[in-house]
Amino acid sequence: MSDRYGSDVLSTDWRAPKRGRATEAPATLGEVVEEVTADFCGEIVAVDRDLDVLTLEDRRGRRRTFPLGPGFLLDGKPVILTAPVTRQGPAKPTRTASGSVAVDTTARVARASRIFVEGRHDAELVEKVWGDDLRVEGVAVEYLGGVDDLADHLRDFRPGPGRRVGVLVDHLVAGSKESRIAQGIARSPIGKHVLIVGHPFVDVWQAVKPDRLGLQAWPTIPRSIEWKKGVCQHLGWPHRDQADIARAWKQVLGRVSSFNDLEPALLGRVEELIDFVTTDQGDR
Repeated sequence: MSDRYGSDVLSTDWRAPKRGRATEAPATLGEVVEEVTADFCGEIVAVDRDLDVLTLEDRRGRRRTFPLGPGFLLDGKPVILTAPVTRQGPAKPTRTASGSVAVDTTARVARASRIFVEGRHDAELVEKVWGDDLRVEGVAVEYLGGVDDLADHLRDFRPGPGRRVGVLVDHLVAGSKESRIAQGIARSPIGKHVLIVGHPFVDVWQAVKPDRLGLQAWPTIPRSIEWKKGVCQHLGWPHRDQADIARAWKQVLGRVSSFNDLEPALLGRVEELIDFVTTDQGDR
């Protein structure tokens, strides 16, 4: 008598996905993979170990950045992509992300002088491009959480000879709140030990060249809409809460690999601050 219902389904791994279970695989440059949730297929053109992200480029030249981990197909099979293991090669002269000649040295003991930036994103961008240079010079970068309390931070820090402070401020334009704060500090007794410079961008995101994100220009966001949320909405990225904004920033930062990816209006200001806080001779 034939078995109308076939073999016992419980005798096999009936819960296994049709394409098999995901296995770990290194994210190797040049391989073509598919990100299943976004239905985006492309070649792996960059892997950032620090941010745990990879960048895919499709056949039309469009690029998107995704977190390393599960959710990819390689040759039609599910994989968990991991950062590739790098092989140690012979030491050779190279340049840092800021364009400086890299030197083979350990980090210098931190100077008393500091660089202050407004927020976490500013600090992460400065670290990514100028981090190697700052460690060699022994300069620490701290973020304030906004410029409104800058005077209080400086009062606590007590700038003076050999204890300078350089401050990078967003949207430092004539007539702005930021410019009034900067002018007040410059006229104060500690003014000669503090250098406040700024860029014209609404937010440091705009310091990343827009074509790195496939844009001709950063979008103009109405004042009634929070700028970062408006940008995410324009790009079609989730923007419901702060976690979405943090993920969006990772995508923006993932498009930056060197100073070439940043606008000159930011590059000059950061270099100016580094020069100011690393000058060991008398103040201005």
